[in-house]
Amino acid sequence: MKIAIIGGGNMGGAIARGLVKGTKVKAADITIADPSEQLREKLCTDCSGIRTTRDNQEAVGGAELVLLAVKPWLMKEVLTSLTLDYNRQVIVSIAAGVSFEELISWTDGSATLFRLVPNTAIAELQSMTLIASYQAAPEQEQLLLDMFNEMGLAMLITEKQIPATTALTSCGVAYVFKYIQASMQAGIEMDIYQKDAMKMVAQSVKGAAEIILNNETHPAVEIDKVTTPGGITIKGINELDHAGFTSAVIRAMKVSGQ
Repeated sequence: MKIAIIGGGNMGGAIARGLVKGTKVKAADITIADPSEQLREKLCTDCSGIRTTRDNQEAVGGAELVLLAVKPWLMKEVLTSLTLDYNRQVIVSIAAGVSFEELISWTDGSATLFRLVPNTAIAELQSMTLIASYQAAPEQEQLLLDMFNEMGLAMLITEKQIPATTALTSCGVAYVFKYIQASMQAGIEMDIYQKDAMKMVAQSVKGAAEIILNNETHPAVEIDKVTTPGGITIKGINELDHAGFTSAVIRAMKVSGQ
C-alpha cells in the first residue's frame, strides 16, 4: 500500500517513523510532504528509504491512503487544494475537532474518510489510537486497525465518542505525567534523587498498565492484592481518597471531554 502523509511535524513524523518500524507498509511506499527542508531531511535520516517532497499534490499522486497531519485550521485549505480520486484513495484526518460533516463538505461526497486520534506515545510505538470511519468497508477499517496496532493499541469508536475518548487517551497521557511528576516530588522530599525517583515511578506505572492490558483484570482487584490489613499501601490509598484524588481525576476527564 502506498501512503502519502501531508505534514511531517510532530504527529505526522511520528506516524511515519512508526510505519517504517512496522510490517504493513514498506518505507519506499511512504511519501511525506512538508514545506520545511530541514524537517524533510530529518525524516529521511530517521526513516531510511522514505520519499519526501514539498509538493502536496506530488505526494498524493500514487497514494492509496492519504493521511492529513496538518493543523485543524489548515485542513480545508489543504484538502480542497488536492486533486484526489475518491474511488480509490482513502482520506485519513488527524485534525482534532474537524468533523466528518466538514470533511465530506470539502470533498465530492463519495470519499471514504477516517478520523484518527493518536497520542504522543506513538513516537515510542505505544499510542492508544482511536479510529472513527465514514463510508468505509470493514476491510478498510481492519487495515487501519492492523497498521496502528503496530504502534501501540488501536480501537474503533464512533465519531460521537471522540471527545470523551480523547480526554481518556490524549489528555490522559498528560494526567499520567502529572502523577509521575508529583510522585517524583514526594521521592525527592524523602531523600531520593530526582532521576532515580523518575525511573522508579515510570516503571511502576508501566508495570501497572501491563498488568491491566495483559490480564484484562480490574484496577480494584489489583489494588486489593497489595493492600494488606494495617499495611502501608491502604494508608496511602485512604489518604488519596481523603484528598479527593478520585474525584479530581473524574472532573479532569469530564472537563477535557466536553
